[in-house]
Amino acid sequence: MYQEERLLKILEQLNEQQSMSVNEICERFHVSRDTARRDIVKLVEKGAVIRTHGGVSLPKLNETLLAYRERVHTYSKEKMRIGAKANTLIKENQTCFFDVSTTVSYLAERLKHKVNVFTHSLDIAEILSNQDPISLFLLGGKFNVNNRFFFDMESIQQVLNINFDLAFLGAAAIMDDGVFFEDKEDAYMKQTITKRASRNVVLADYKKFKLTSYYKGIDWQDIDVIITDKMPPKVFVNKIQDVGIDLIIAE
Repeated sequence: MYQEERLLKILEQLNEQQSMSVNEICERFHVSRDTARRDIVKLVEKGAVIRTHGGVSLPKLNETLLAYRERVHTYSKEKMRIGAKANTLIKENQTCFFDVSTTVSYLAERLKHKVNVFTHSLDIAEILSNQDPISLFLLGGKFNVNNRFFFDMESIQQVLNINFDLAFLGAAAIMDDGVFFEDKEDAYMKQTITKRASRNVVLADYKKFKLTSYYKGIDWQDIDVIITDKMPPKVFVNKIQDVGIDLIIAE
């Protein structure tokens, strides 16, 4: 097993039990203590875990909230423009899916239409909870502390019985073969949503075209619109044109 694959497995296990000792890592993945320590160092450097006495654990909730708030403010002007442009695509009485995404949260803040909104994002739900014209539906399941979304197979089954007019989707990274995300459960939700929406709209600032991530959630062929803050690199512009995606620059 390569290190990157093992790191993902460690994070998956931490999502289940919150902490792991060096001995547990050695036994579960059949590696030496030196290898386990190198894995821990790598995860700490990535900011994915914190070191504890004899092992690692996931960041505490308040640390996770702080990281989320910092992410919201990163590139905030660009994300505000993207959210405002996305808002112009919505019509009264439509049924929409709002993804767990800091950029989509800016769309949620501007939403004034009488629409039905489904989301698995706690933060999107909080933003929309006091907006009277909106009918809000929060998809349930186990709460992912790191990225603040809910997921279980019952919510997937619920989504399979809904026809969405629009799905507004975020991105951890836009890569050669599609849109990728940090969590496999979140990616699976996107895979399901894109098959149930008449129009899939990806909201992503320019830097997402230069990042990489782990799990593919959206194929290029499933994207109808991309809204970003400036022209993507040429290789992606060519891909967008070849597939027939509408590219909107929120200037």
